[in-house]
Amino acid sequence: MTTSPDRAQSRAAAPQAVEEDLRTFLEVRTKNPIEPDDDLAAAGVSSLFVMELVTYMENTYGIVIAGPDLMMENFRTVRAMVTLVGRLLDTGPGAPGDH
Repeated sequence: MTTSPDRAQSRAAAPQAVEEDLRTFLEVRTKNPIEPDDDLAAAGVSSLFVMELVTYMENTYGIVIAGPDLMMENFRTVRAMVTLVGRLLDTGPGAPGDH
């Protein structure tokens, strides 16, 4: 399996770019403005929508979100999701130190 140029670029995405991308995705889907620290659960984001968000993040950033990473706390705010993406990109296949 090869990595597309877009996927390779997304793997190296800066946190600010990931934040902007996630905010845009959420704003389009919810039709509401979303700030980086807005509590999405309090705003009525459902667990079903979070699963859609997981699929979007996996496909966009070439990561796998599984097991303990599926905690709602990782999806409570855009900032938490940016942290999750950064951590998974750093520890995923092909990351520095992965052999």
